[in-house]
Parts: sequence; C-alpha cells; structure tokens
Amino acid sequence: MAFVTKIKWVVLSVVTLSVASIIIHLSFAKLWSVNLVQYKALPILPEDFGFVLGRQVIKNKKLWGSIESLETLQPNANARSNYSVPKEHSNGFIYAKVFGGFAKIRSSISDLVAISRLLNATLVIPEIQESTHSKGISLKFKSFSYLYNEEQFIAYLKNDVVIAKSLPESLMERRKRNEIPTFKPTSSSSLNFYLKEILPKLKKSKVIGLVIANGGALQSILPTGMAEIQRLRCRVAFHALQFRPEIQTLGRRMVHKLRALGQPFLAFHPGLLRETLAYNGCAELFQDVHTELIQHQRSRMIKEGILKDELNVDSYLRREKGLCPLMPEEVGILLRVMGYPSKTVIYLAGSETFGGQRVLIPLRSMFMNTLDRTSLCSEKELSDLVGPETPLPLNRFQPPPVKSEKELTEAWKKAGPRTRPLPPPPDRPIYQHEKEGWYAWITETPTEPDPSQMDLRMKAHMLLWDALDYIVSLEADAFFPGFNNDGSRWPDFSSLVMGHRLYETASFRTYRPDRKVVAKLFNMTRENLYHPKHNWTTLVQQHLNKSLAEEGLIRQSLWSKPAIFLSHPLPECSCIIDSTKATNRVKGEDGQVLYGGEDVCPKWMKHANEAVSSEKEGVKSEDDGVADYESNDFVDESESDKNSTRSNQTPLWDQDEEMDPND
Repeated sequence: MAFVTKIKWVVLSVVTLSVASIIIHLSFAKLWSVNLVQYKALPILPEDFGFVLGRQVIKNKKLWGSIESLETLQPNANARSNYSVPKEHSNGFIYAKVFGGFAKIRSSISDLVAISRLLNATLVIPEIQESTHSKGISLKFKSFSYLYNEEQFIAYLKNDVVIAKSLPESLMERRKRNEIPTFKPTSSSSLNFYLKEILPKLKKSKVIGLVIANGGALQSILPTGMAEIQRLRCRVAFHALQFRPEIQTLGRRMVHKLRALGQPFLAFHPGLLRETLAYNGCAELFQDVHTELIQHQRSRMIKEGILKDELNVDSYLRREKGLCPLMPEEVGILLRVMGYPSKTVIYLAGSETFGGQRVLIPLRSMFMNTLDRTSLCSEKELSDLVGPETPLPLNRFQPPPVKSEKELTEAWKKAGPRTRPLPPPPDRPIYQHEKEGWYAWITETPTEPDPSQMDLRMKAHMLLWDALDYIVSLEADAFFPGFNNDGSRWPDFSSLVMGHRLYETASFRTYRPDRKVVAKLFNMTRENLYHPKHNWTTLVQQHLNKSLAEEGLIRQSLWSKPAIFLSHPLPECSCIIDSTKATNRVKGEDGQVLYGGEDVCPKWMKHANEAVSSEKEGVKSEDDGVADYESNDFVDESESDKNSTRSNQTPLWDQDEEMDPND
C-alpha cells in the first residue's frame, strides 16, 4: 500500500512539473514574440525610424569620405569650339522606335541625337515601345513623356539638333503605308555606315526609320576628331533627359527621407536580370524553378541567334572568370569586411531582382536597414505616379478539362511499352496557387507563352521604378554594383549610374570591383565566409579601395567604355580644376586614353570651386578618433594572421593575368 502511494506521489509530481514547465515556456514565448512581425515592405517609414538607426552616428571618412585624387575633376560637356547651331534646312526626318528596358532606352536616345547631328537630320521624338498605349499605360501620357520631360528635351538641345514632336502629315501617311526605308542599326554601327549608306537614302526619301533593339545605334569609341559628338552624348544623357516632374518630385522626396535618417546611405544594385543571367550562363547559381527559367531564356537566345554558345555551361567556371554577378550575400560580406556596420542604411535599387526575396535574405540579415522604394513610398504615391489606367479583365483560374474515358484509353495506347501492365497513375490535382505568377507555364509547356496584358503593363511600370532608383543612386553617398560589364555589351543600370556619378560627382565613392578578383578571393575562404582571416580582409579592403580611384577607372575605361560610352565619359566630358594636379595619360594598346588627359576647366569654374572649398574648410571633421574599419566579430583575427598580412606577398590582382573583357 505504501509503495502504491509513493508511485501516485511521483506521478503527481511529474505532472505538476510538466504543467509548470509548459506555463513558463508559454510565458517566455509570449514575452519574446512581442516584437516579432512577419516581414513585409513598409508603406511608409515609421516616425521613430531615425531614432532606431541612431541619429548620432559619426561619419567615418574611411567609409564615406570623398576620393581626394578625383576632387579636381568637374563636369564639362559644353561644346569647346567651332560648334555651330543646326542648319535651317535639314536632310530629312529620323523616326525611331526604341525597344528594351530603362538602360537600353537611355543609351539609345543619346545615340539617336548624336546620329541626327551627324546626318543634319530632324529628330522626331523617339517612340519608346515599352510605354506605348498598346501596353495598357495611362492615356494621360504619350510614349516618351511617360518617362521623360518632352519639353525639357527639346529646349535643351535646340542648339544641337532640331527636334519635332511628330512627322508631317504627308510623311506620316507614307510611314503608315510602310513606304519609308527602315534600318536596324546596332551598338557597333560605324560612322561610315551612316554617312555612306543611310545619308544618301535620307536625302532621297526625306525620312528614314530606325529600329533600335540592343541598347545602342552608334559605336561607343569614336575618332579623336569626333569629341564634340561624344560631348553631345553627355549633354543628352546627363542634362536633356530629365524625368517628368512627378518622377523627379517623388525621387527627391525619397532622397530627403533617407537623408532625414541622420546618416549617410549606400545604394546597391544587384543587377540580377534574367536576360543577362541567361546570356552569361549563370543558371547553376540559383535553385529550383529559377534555374529552369534561366535555361529557357538561354535556349531561346541561342535559337534567335542572339547568343552563339552551348546551352549547358559550368556556371561556377563562368563565375571564376568574372562573368556572373556578385550575389547579394557576397556583397554583404564585402561591405561588412570593409567596415560598414550592421546599422548602415542600404538602398536596394532595381525594378527586377531575379530570384526574389530569397536571394536577398542574407543581405538583409547582415544589414537590418536595407530599404527599397516600397519602404520609402506609400502605395498611393506609387499609384499616382503611374496615373489612371484602364482596369484589366480578371484572370480567373480555370482548372484543366477532365479527360474522357476514350481520351485516357488513347493516351494509354500511345504511352509505349511497359515492363508490366500497370494502370496509369491518377492525375495530380492542379491547385490555384500553381497557376498564378509569371512562371506558372513552366510546369506544363516547354515554350514560354506570350506575355499577358498585365505583364506588358508591369514592364512599363518597371521603367518608372528604375527612374526612381536612378535618382536615389545618383544621390547616394556610396554606390556598389552587383553586375555591370557583364560581357553582353548591352547597357546596364549600374554602368549608367557609375558613369553619371563619375561625370557629376567624380569624387563620390563609387566601387568598381573586379569580379574575377573577387571570385578568387571568395574561393580562398569559401569554408569560412562569415569568419574570414585578417589577411583575407586586408586583401579585400585593398582591392575595393583601389577600385574607387585610378585602378578602378582604368578598368572601367578598358572594359565598359568600348561597349557603353556613357559608363565612362572621360576625358571628353570632364575638365580638371588644378592643372598642376593633372595626371599623366594612361593609354591602352590601341592608343585609347584610359586615364587622364582632361582639359583645364574655365576660370569661372575654378572660382566657383574655390568658394565651395572655403565653405568646406569651416566644417568640423567628424572622423576624429574613428578607427579605419569598424572592429567587430565578423573578422576572425589572430596574431599569426596579422603578422602574415605584413609579410611580403604579391597582391592577388597583381598575380593574375589581365582579364579579357570578352572572355
């Protein structure tokens, strides 16, 4: 009896302890989950967001300061001499259709103006195909004015080319009947092509049509005597092509919100576009359906003749050659190694990030204050920017029709021989979520269907999102590209931003990493990405710091400028304030100037620069007492590592042979 009583007490004690444990755990869970919310884009910044980040953040010059060697560079795209206004009587009209996204459009329009000047032709406002009314955009805007300020474009270039809003009625009728000669130039089209082939037909027909699909219509590098044409390209891209007022207002508002946080911010553009990933064969860097989607796109490029390469390639080998992007996780590690603290404000630019939020998770975990346009703009602000649009018909989900018994029998007969007569498996039910989204087709058909009306409208919206991101990226205290100079020779967002920043604010921090070098650096510490050794971090810091100045500019000029002039508009579109600090010209094998050689700025620019410099001298430096790089537990340091850093070792980028841009 006593034994049974003891057993009962033991059981009662166990039950009591279990209940108490459950109550305690539930209490802790309730306490800890108070601040846990599901991630979603913020419609607006909370009022106390600046306090969360900490307004009293010391600005570290090692991370945010200007590049002293580039402070003497000033923007100067004005015509130098012997530059006349357009002739009264032109040789005819140029009517152009521009295909492609934001970067291709911007580069193509600058080429069109240069061509019009070269041929003494009247340019009709280009028709941007991504924003025509057939794409479902608001009837409030025309094609060009959906993105850019049409009046500003015409007024600014009045001394360069004559621009008309439309063709004369007689020529318009001919165009509708397809009676005008039409050409499809490429970004490598030469001056001779226009002067010998197109100019005679322009004079004869009085109007020609140009269809520009690959982001350019004129070769990037022109002879030395054509420097004025290059400066005209700069005037178009950096001055004449102003976004429409609504875009500029919202873009400035976004920058103001970022500045109100009380600390500098860095803009990062991942550059993860399905088109460029497919072109360079980077499918294996992704997972699941994204790999298949990239391969589908690559297969289509091969069939259309855009790409002359094999379908299946080694993506990891391509990455080692610098032909694949730096993934957001890798960029986050590089920035942490450079010393950027986890509370750094990072603006995520780009209307498309292939792979979705999943590829951004590591970056967001390293930098808690990673923002994008949806964090800074309300839904109403973005909706007002788009304008009133006609509602599209609902895409109602319809399950596939049920097969009849006869159809099942026929399918069974055509299925081929089997090892044993098994009945066909039942059809798996198709759920609605599997048929929603732009990639739902991949489970049913080997060919990608034509884009829906909603897809076309979203592409037009992406032009606006890229325009907002472009404004913010230009104003950022630092800019880091994820995928530029990708080898396709197509204009890309990052290259245009880097070129514009180099033109307007050359001394601002713009990183120009060599992806081939960075890939080798990551291969050295692939097993310890989040706890690298001190000597590895030193190599990373040296490479990225050098990419900010002369070494990075030479690389940009060597690889990017031959494809996109606007990515490196030096020395044609800049001048140097202090002639005593002028650098020696660095020329490539073909005689092209890679670095240096800018003209001396006019006197009025020197006086203006001196006034600005005197104002800066009165500002107290906030870098006193701040270490070169933030000390944190991200880097695994040891005395042996520190000593090995000081040993005589050749930097990685000096050991490596010169990278071929087309490799």
